[in-house]
Amino acid sequence: MKIFISSDMEGTAGVVDWNQCIAGNPEYQYYRGLLQNEINASIKGAQAAGAKEFLVNDSHSAMQNLYPDKLEGNARYLSGKQKPMYMMQGLDSTYDAIFFVSYHGSMSSEASVLSHTYNPRAIADIRLNGEFVSEAGLNALVAQAYGVPIVLVTGDETTEVETRMWAPDVVAAVVKKSVTRFAADSMHPNQACDLIFEKAKEAITNLKSMSAPKIALPATIEITFHNNDFADMATWLPGTKKTGTKKVELTDADPLQLFRRFITTVILTRTIVEWS
Repeated sequence: MKIFISSDMEGTAGVVDWNQCIAGNPEYQYYRGLLQNEINASIKGAQAAGAKEFLVNDSHSAMQNLYPDKLEGNARYLSGKQKPMYMMQGLDSTYDAIFFVSYHGSMSSEASVLSHTYNPRAIADIRLNGEFVSEAGLNALVAQAYGVPIVLVTGDETTEVETRMWAPDVVAAVVKKSVTRFAADSMHPNQACDLIFEKAKEAITNLKSMSAPKIALPATIEITFHNNDFADMATWLPGTKKTGTKKVELTDADPLQLFRRFITTVILTRTIVEWS
C-alpha cells in the first residue's frame, strides 16, 4: 500500500507566526522539528494499519524543510521548489491514499492561523465552481485526476471544514484551535503527534470505504488578486480571461490540466512580486 504525503507547515501544533516557519529565522529550526514529528506520526499510524510505501512531498516555502534521514518508514523525500505540480508533485494512480499534513485554512477564512491560498502576497481569494476553496480543495483536483482518495488532513478546525468540502470522507486530526490569524490554542506537541498517529491509522483502516474527490467538471477557478497587475499578467496564459479589475477565470474539463494552468498562474504572480 502506497501513501502520498503532501506536507505544509502552518498547520503544525504551536505554529502561529511566519517567523516560526520561514528558514533563516531563529525559531525556524525548532518548529521544523515539530513538523517532522507530525509527519512521522502520520507515517507510523499508516504503518500500523498496513501501509508499506511512502512519498513525502515537502510543499512548504522553499520546500526543503525536513531531515530525510529522520523520516519514518524509509519514506522517499521529494524536495525543492521547482515542481510543475507544486504541492501535488509525485502523485500518480499507483498510490492508494493521500495525506495532507500541517495544512491551513484559505485566505477567505475568518481566523485560520496563517491562512493564505498559495501566494498571500498576490491572491486575495480563490473560488472553485463558485465556492471559496483552500489549498487542500485545489489540490483535490489532482487527487480526482488520478482517482486517489484524500484520507487524512491535519491542522486547525477550519482546515478540516474546508478540506471536507471537497473530500467528504477525510479523517481530520485537529491539533489546534485558531483564535485569530496569528494566535491559536494548540495541543501539546506530543499529544498532537499521538492524535495524528491514531487518525492516520483510522484513515488507512477505513480506506476501502473512501473515494476520490468528485468535483463537477468542467470546473472553473476564479482568482481575485490584490491588484490589477497580477490579473493582467495571468491573462498571458491562453484560456485565462479577465472578469473584473482584479479577477480572472480558468475553466477546463480536465482537472489535471486545470490545476497545471493554475500553478503556472501562481508562479507568474511570484515573479511579479520579485520584480516589484
